[in-house]
Amino acid sequence: MALVVMCGQPCSGKSTAAACLAAALRSSSTDLTVRIIDESSLHLGRNDSYKDMVVEKNLRGVLRSEVDRSVSRDSIIIVDSLNNIKGYRYELWCLARASGVRYCVLFCDTEVEHCREWNSNRQEKGEPTYDSNIFEDLGRRFEKPDRRNRWDSPLFELFPSRDGIVETAPVIAEAVSYLTKKVDSKTRDVKVLQPTIATQTVRTTESNSLYEMDKATQEVVNAIVEAQSCGLGLPVNKISVGPNLPTINLQRSVGLPELRSLRRTFIKLAGQYSLSGPPPPTDADSAKRMFVDYLNRKVNA
Repeated sequence: MALVVMCGQPCSGKSTAAACLAAALRSSSTDLTVRIIDESSLHLGRNDSYKDMVVEKNLRGVLRSEVDRSVSRDSIIIVDSLNNIKGYRYELWCLARASGVRYCVLFCDTEVEHCREWNSNRQEKGEPTYDSNIFEDLGRRFEKPDRRNRWDSPLFELFPSRDGIVETAPVIAEAVSYLTKKVDSKTRDVKVLQPTIATQTVRTTESNSLYEMDKATQEVVNAIVEAQSCGLGLPVNKISVGPNLPTINLQRSVGLPELRSLRRTFIKLAGQYSLSGPPPPTDADSAKRMFVDYLNRKVNA
């Protein structure tokens, strides 16, 4: 149904805002399924998760995987984490688009001085806090959301140090309205992301079909790479991949990265076609024949 990305400096009030939003959503309808995904729900500590770039990258990967498994058209998922890197917010936006759900960013715009003070207050109370060096590093690297970016839009902004955070805040109410409003042909103020061919989930087919498609296309790629290596860098015009199969006609040399990209796109297109048509072929020769025809069209276009 929707993916909500919380965003803000460390100790800026994100968790409180996420809890208020979840409560307001549940109050608006008893049928709503709302889930908050954060570090604590995955048993990850704040300082351990941000002590260096490697573990921070792993943290983002774990959160992204959990979001990917959880996002659906039947629930509202709130990602309560820093989400301080715009490239990472773009990845989350792509997950929402692939699932065909609504998306928005709830930004807690709190001055660093207040965040630092709140972090110190929590430390005095014995609550989970950030070490000072980790806090300062995260503050320096924060990339503020910009509503002009599609992955930061629509953007709902809260100002916790000025207005506080309550369930009845106008911004919370606005976000709830956006996330729960019924959409029809006349709706203009709510955008439901639509999956593209590249992000469309492939329909589940027989495991043998997927295996044969993957294996057969890889064999074609290997044949092309081997033929080109034997040609010592010169273009190889005709490459055979087996008896009774079409010949690969290349008018130029094709590198391995391009071949891998074409192979991935072909497999996604085959899966997309199977959504409304027959499933992918279950035999290797049919898969090779389709892939060779695809390569001849794309490489020589």
